[in-house]
Amino acid sequence: MINFEKHDDHALLKPQDWTFPVPIAYGPGRLSEIGKRCADLGAQNPLIVTDKGSSDLPFIGELKNYLAQFGMNSKLFSGISPNPLEEDISEGKRIYLSGGHDLVIAIGGGSAMDGGKCICLTANNNFNLWEFEFEKPVPEMGENEHFPTLITIPTTAGTGAETESTAMVTHKSKVMKLCVWHPKLKPSLALLDPELTVGLPSNLTAWTGADAMTHAIEAFLVPEFHPLCDGLALEGLNLITTWLPKAIHEPENLRARGGMLVGSCLAGVAFLKGLGMVHAISHMVGAEFNTQHGLTNAIILPVVLRFNLPGMEKKVERMANTMGLEDTSIDCFTSEVNNILDIVDIPKSLSQINVPLNCSQRIARKALMDSAAATNPKQASARQVQELVETAIVQAR
Repeated sequence: MINFEKHDDHALLKPQDWTFPVPIAYGPGRLSEIGKRCADLGAQNPLIVTDKGSSDLPFIGELKNYLAQFGMNSKLFSGISPNPLEEDISEGKRIYLSGGHDLVIAIGGGSAMDGGKCICLTANNNFNLWEFEFEKPVPEMGENEHFPTLITIPTTAGTGAETESTAMVTHKSKVMKLCVWHPKLKPSLALLDPELTVGLPSNLTAWTGADAMTHAIEAFLVPEFHPLCDGLALEGLNLITTWLPKAIHEPENLRARGGMLVGSCLAGVAFLKGLGMVHAISHMVGAEFNTQHGLTNAIILPVVLRFNLPGMEKKVERMANTMGLEDTSIDCFTSEVNNILDIVDIPKSLSQINVPLNCSQRIARKALMDSAAATNPKQASARQVQELVETAIVQAR
């Protein structure tokens, strides 16, 4: 059983300011500081970037009102697709430049974060978006090609996308998701306000929360020696497995919402170390079938764990310990992960979200080209990955 009281949960209701890895303002009600925060960064005309489904949600109006209280003009661009596309970024860049904006506020879920970051990547230079692809040489910025100031405000507890420049964008002609980034683009502020996640529907709470759990597990299993990321992955996993069921069953519980938001952030920092085959497969399924990313990850996770974990008993023991499990065996750990997925009502197969069996060879081939496949703890052949995809489609758990 998971012990929901193993944290000093009163601290989850108090404002906290952290400076690693970027300035982070955490706490209920911190959105009200956004006008002053923008002014302190020298901005007067922010562009708000969000996804297509969030333009009419209350947090957008609240954000605009807080900016107006500081005399700031702001414009909303809500043209980011659930799986962002190159044309979304091009339109956002056009609006940023034509409006004379001096700062980007990316607010929403992972797609909004990715869209805002991509607009910043391309706004003040002539590089094509795909020149920022993770696997390519880093573009050299000219003297006047600075990146816009960026503030990130997550409204889901899942993607952990708020502290880095990495973003996933669907390449339509390749029917693949590709990672773009630049090491010199960093958010000037990540604002984590758990009040913004209270209204998140239970299915999205579950899907994004399972995404965060996947980040923590996959990052910790990456074989590279990176104790900073490992520590964040374990504490993220601790927070997520403690608070996710409670956030779903008690959606107004600010401690649960806060615990999930912090856990998601920590797991997001941890995966700078890398991810694994769950994400490699999920990216390509999402690119082809436009599935929700966290939900897709959650379905695939048990299949890949069964492939990866044998021989990794020491790492499993550490994850099981941080989750408070008495039995630290691989079987008990995977059983607890499956139990959490059951509690939050994750479907048991990709076929339940309309992914057909006849795509398995194609998805496997593209998954092996994903950067996350390179950091999976076990090398897998094309045939092995295809078998993983087929299992996930037919019966993942």
